[in-house]
Amino acid sequence: MPKKAEQKPAEKAEPFEFAGHTIAPGQRRRIEIPISHLSFGAPVALEAEVLVGRKPGPTLFVCSAIHGDEINGVEIIARLSRIRALSRLRGRLILVPVVNVFGFMSHSRYLPDRRDLNRSFPGSAGGSLAAQIANAMMQHVIEASDYGIDLHTGAVHRRNLPQIRANLEDERLKELALAFGAPMALDAGLLDGSLRHSAADAGVPVMTYEGGEALRFDERAIRAGTVGVMRVMETLGMIAKVHKPLKRQPEIARSSKWLRAPSAGILRNSVRLGDHVRSGQELGYVADAFGDDPSWVVADRDGIVVGLSALPVVNQGDALFHVAQVRDAGQTSAHIDTFAEEMMQAPILWEEGSQT
Repeated sequence: MPKKAEQKPAEKAEPFEFAGHTIAPGQRRRIEIPISHLSFGAPVALEAEVLVGRKPGPTLFVCSAIHGDEINGVEIIARLSRIRALSRLRGRLILVPVVNVFGFMSHSRYLPDRRDLNRSFPGSAGGSLAAQIANAMMQHVIEASDYGIDLHTGAVHRRNLPQIRANLEDERLKELALAFGAPMALDAGLLDGSLRHSAADAGVPVMTYEGGEALRFDERAIRAGTVGVMRVMETLGMIAKVHKPLKRQPEIARSSKWLRAPSAGILRNSVRLGDHVRSGQELGYVADAFGDDPSWVVADRDGIVVGLSALPVVNQGDALFHVAQVRDAGQTSAHIDTFAEEMMQAPILWEEGSQT
């Protein structure tokens, strides 16, 4: 009789050691990483949800609210934690919805001492409050991961078009950034003290997702972020492919620039996010309360509006219009309009109001 072909043993995942806890394959755990105390003594901790698949694969972390007022990412992570595909997860997923706990509680971008947490990495256990949080993120989350996605919005009173920012010279990171599927991918350098910079130094490629504005939920940006993270997980082989291939690859922007208020006054805006603007085009004007003495803001390049001030009252020098240069701005603008419609029509792939 012919000899039966030997069957390979099924791959099995190993238990995952995280922040002093052991999570078995097939389990999900909520884990608190102690940080500090409030002034009246109540403890403060980073809360992470860790999911370990039954089969091996990469480890991905997703975090948000490094700037405490940037809350779209918190909702993105809430939806990610309930996606149905996680029942067959390969690898490990670490979710940290609120990194800057103190800023989140006070509706502030910053820590109580006005430090920017995203300029405080890699941090230190004995440093400032920002340094302590950064150190905890580095030690327990980032260094335990193979990849990362850091979720952001525009700053207060600024709206951002859904976009990915990453070091696109890194070919693997470029592949994942394009797989995310936001309409725009900006080739963004690494800033000293940022999470992305310190993660890169630790050998962990991280991309930043930007969409919407601070202190406001933006449903399109939230859906785009949720679907984008799922597309990255599909590309990494962590979950089964459920999304159709992209009809059009995200446009890559190699440079961008904020156009600033030429004078103080009230801004009358004539463009919107995603618009194609041409060099020499008047984007809006700043005038006094009666509309007199207008000073026009004029585009100095062809490109796409990827960021806007949402506050009409401006001071001289305030950032008003963020314009990114792309290869074909006209086609990109048309794609952005289609993208917005597709996001609102996308099927719901997460459980509303309950976990998987």
